[in-house]
Amino acid sequence: MAQNGLLQKYLNGNLVLQILIGIVLGVVVGFLSKDLANVVSILGVLFVGALKAIAPILVFILVSTAIATKEMGVQTKIKPIIILYLVGTFLAALVAVSASFLFPIELVLPDAQESVLTPPDSVISVLKGVLFNMVDNPINALQTGNFIGILVWAIALGFAMHYSSEDTKNVFFDISLGVTKIVKFIIKLAPLGIFGLVANTFAKTGFDALFSYGKILALLVGTMLFIAFVVNPIIVFIKTQKNPFPLIFTCIKDSAITAFFTRSSAANIPVNMNLCKKLNLDENTYSVSIPLGASTNMAGAAVTITILTLATVHTLGITVDLGTALLLSIISALAACGASGVAGGSLLLIPLACSLFGISNDIALQVVAIGFVIGVVQDSLETALNSSTDVLFTASCASKA
Repeated sequence: MAQNGLLQKYLNGNLVLQILIGIVLGVVVGFLSKDLANVVSILGVLFVGALKAIAPILVFILVSTAIATKEMGVQTKIKPIIILYLVGTFLAALVAVSASFLFPIELVLPDAQESVLTPPDSVISVLKGVLFNMVDNPINALQTGNFIGILVWAIALGFAMHYSSEDTKNVFFDISLGVTKIVKFIIKLAPLGIFGLVANTFAKTGFDALFSYGKILALLVGTMLFIAFVVNPIIVFIKTQKNPFPLIFTCIKDSAITAFFTRSSAANIPVNMNLCKKLNLDENTYSVSIPLGASTNMAGAAVTITILTLATVHTLGITVDLGTALLLSIISALAACGASGVAGGSLLLIPLACSLFGISNDIALQVVAIGFVIGVVQDSLETALNSSTDVLFTASCASKA
């Protein structure tokens, strides 16, 4: 009974605080004893292995379910908002690409030297690889972690099943809920996994890892703030021809702050709906656009996926041309639209973007683990940007005035 009580306390505890404790303990163990760090590193290996196993299934199920169960009859009313969602997410990815080239950052990946990579020589070879991956056998795509193939087959299945019976759609929805619960459980184990990863990393590299974490976090935060206070105001001004900042500050005060602490766009939906009501928006529009935005308007997720992917590319010495960078922006925007509604969901889509450059899942999942380490700040700010922008773009198109 006592053991069950401790387990329940752990599962119900504050994840951010637990991760912080895991990081601190990992640093201490890594510096005090390399032997002990090697022992606890198995926790990190198990955590990364669980992420590696669930990520392909997560992408396939979430994307296919979202398309299969989406209501299509109301799209005409919210078409301008959807366009802003897509444009905003793509521009966020494009800005993240530019920031990554202006401020190139290398990560500390202890096992990266053990992998042999064959980086693409041009955008043509990248496109050929993408096309071949798109038509991969779906079972093989799931087994090998071919995320581009998984994405294509998930979209195809979603559209095919969109016209199925409600009972069939309910099955899709139930499976999606089940997979999401598994992901939530795995993420609950993140403090233990991060403890093992940090201990192992610091035993091998010392303060180099800590310095790289700080640099990548600074780039992520700076880029997201640029999106919030420069890119989004430009988009809103072009749409409304009015000063966008009063609306932006209202969205930050009444939506972003709450989302920052809940770290869940889905949990912030009631807050956003109430804000839309206060702003006197069209209820028939925001009742659709706000829930839709919680799963498709993902500027923060696009920034995270793009910057961490390009940091991996820079670390491995892969040359990226302009065409490939543009293709990455598109893929990051598409991947961000499929980001899971749970905390840290966007991190699980990094392997999809990394596959564009021939980077193995083993290395990509090391980057995902780094994302969980910095996620104490990154994921909170990402959610705040994602969720507050839902109201911002909705208000830009759905005002009654």
